Amino acid sequence: MKMLKKTWPFHVMLLPAMIFLFLFSYLPMGGIVMAFQDYKPWEGISGSAWVGLDNFRYLFERDDSVQVIWNTLVIAVAKMIFNLLVPFVFAILLNEIRQVGLQRSIQTLVYLPHFLSWVILGGILVDLLAPAGLLNRVLGEFGINPILFLGDNNWFRFTVIVSDVWKEFGYNTIIFLAALATINPSLYEAAEMDGATRFKQTLHITIPSLIPITIVVGTLALGNVLNAGFDQIFNLYNPLVYETGDIIDTFVYRTAILNGEMGFGTAIGLFKSVISMVLILISYRLAYKWAGYRIF
Repeated sequence: MKMLKKTWPFHVMLLPAMIFLFLFSYLPMGGIVMAFQDYKPWEGISGSAWVGLDNFRYLFERDDSVQVIWNTLVIAVAKMIFNLLVPFVFAILLNEIRQVGLQRSIQTLVYLPHFLSWVILGGILVDLLAPAGLLNRVLGEFGINPILFLGDNNWFRFTVIVSDVWKEFGYNTIIFLAALATINPSLYEAAEMDGATRFKQTLHITIPSLIPITIVVGTLALGNVLNAGFDQIFNLYNPLVYETGDIIDTFVYRTAILNGEMGFGTAIGLFKSVISMVLILISYRLAYKWAGYRIF
């Protein structure tokens, strides 16, 4: 009680966030029951017919559902790998720049895309990657025929992954730069006195020092293995690339909102949420086991 008297202002500060969380995260969970119903908006939750697990069986019987899950896994896993690898390498290269002004200028330039929404970047990429866009004009100068980056199933995934990495790698570099700042300078001094080159110092000091934080970031990213990026896909895809570009979130949007299959859309969303929760729990356990990281 004495502790509560001292900390009550902090609880009051936390109250608006807790109310917001309850209203928009916990209260809507009552709608999960629609996953087990043939939900009709005009009949409501109480009046819609109960179908049990039929929506989930239907999920795995539909050919497009299996393809959507596969698309989600391929795109999400590729994003996870390259959004870990590229910032890792870039942070090491950026750390080797000795001119502080140049280093900070580069940091600012690569951070900027992160703060632009996919609505803006989607419009830019659609124009840039169009058959008559700037990129295809440049390729045409080398005798390469126009490529349908956003209209060809063979190119769409590649375009999505590369554009996401380009947008996020600068911001993702921050955590690795912070880890680099914690390395004891005396290690580099001792290595230099022993005749180690900059490459040897990077190989035997810098990289091993980044491994623990890399393990933490990588394992925590497992919880997002079914999050392939709705904002990006929704602003870039079209019916021509549904085969390789349609992911769970966009599929739910089309089936639940546009086609009115509320029960089926809710079942897919619940399936994704349960898998994500299990992966998050596993990732926290792995992070604690391999890197000693824990938040509770």
